[in-house]
Amino acid sequence: MDLLNTLVDKGLRRELPTREEALAVLATSDDDLLDVVAAAGKVRRHWFGRRVKLNYLVNLKSGLCPEDCSYCSQRLGSKADILKYTWLKPEEASQAAAAGLAGGAKRVCLVASGRGPTDRDVDRVSETIKAIKEQNEGVEVCACLGLLSDGQAERLREAGADAYNHNLNTSQATYGDITTTHTYADRVETVRKAHAAGLSACSGLIAGMGESDEDLVDVVYSLRELDPDSVPVNFLIPFEGTPLAKEWNLTPQRCLRILAMVRFVCPDVEVRIAGGREVHLRTMQPLALHLANSIFLGDYLTSEGQAGRADLEMIADAGFEVEGAGEVTLPEHRATAAGGGCGSHADEGPGEGRGAHAGGGCGPDADAACGSHAGGGVCGTASAPAAAGPRPDLVAVRRRGAGTDLAPNA
Repeated sequence: MDLLNTLVDKGLRRELPTREEALAVLATSDDDLLDVVAAAGKVRRHWFGRRVKLNYLVNLKSGLCPEDCSYCSQRLGSKADILKYTWLKPEEASQAAAAGLAGGAKRVCLVASGRGPTDRDVDRVSETIKAIKEQNEGVEVCACLGLLSDGQAERLREAGADAYNHNLNTSQATYGDITTTHTYADRVETVRKAHAAGLSACSGLIAGMGESDEDLVDVVYSLRELDPDSVPVNFLIPFEGTPLAKEWNLTPQRCLRILAMVRFVCPDVEVRIAGGREVHLRTMQPLALHLANSIFLGDYLTSEGQAGRADLEMIADAGFEVEGAGEVTLPEHRATAAGGGCGSHADEGPGEGRGAHAGGGCGPDADAACGSHAGGGVCGTASAPAAAGPRPDLVAVRRRGAGTDLAPNA
């Protein structure tokens, strides 16, 4: 297929595809799907080999968020029966992080619900970062605390934070349809503050909220212009008790096409499969590793993920390897460039991007979920209903790990 050959050539040169080419990837047929995966896989392997980076979430403060993001189980007015608790103490958060690191994670993502942190909250998180780094040499720490005020990004960097997450959840044109309590511009400003402070920017999207192909391409092009080092791709989990509870719009094939499009547009960036992979990709998850070079290990913010052991087995069985703590994730030209971005060139200026509020998490949407249990493998059982249509049976509220007395899934 001429389209795919063109996209591979552009990806190897870090050249931006045209919008028409990106839209064409999303419009490919199921008959062409394996060809699409193979083509995007060439770009992924060129820049990242067969390495898979593991990330681990710690939800520092759960629920009771004053923002009204429609996708989020922690939102204002949410009726979702999630865990609700105030700030974990630094030693509690460090203990939770240790479980993920023992499972092979090299980055810990510290997330707190809310519009944005107070200065006292930044102090708390700074203490937590220091506690984690003191006990785990070489660990990367990403913070996700919502909208930042002046000087807060610098304070997090001084405390040892390596990255800041703030997701571009959807296109600017449809942003007002999912959130009204803050603006697209608010989110843009926070990502820029993280960049300016010397933090690695992490910013992604949520697919499956009823958006069009054009919306998906718009948000990914905004991400390329915004210039993050990592792009988490979330697949919405329609959590009962949220406004988007009835939005079941994704198939495994659709998810793979979205990941391929992101890889072609952002060829040399860390593309992360984040929340919802177990629910929407299901048994197709191993194919997605040919497109993305990063995943979250274990559970998400308010929902359960695939068993950590099953994650590791899936990576090995698919012929990939877990990225070691001493390995550099990004290609050399990005790792050595201050604020290196999403495959962009020097003549591309900053674009209109935005990040998710703290309820969105360090990559995964708070509603991202999976119904597997700690001893389970891939989500679902032999008696599960057919793949087509809604799968609420695969959604489970997190009842273990941070904020509970039960062992975490890692």
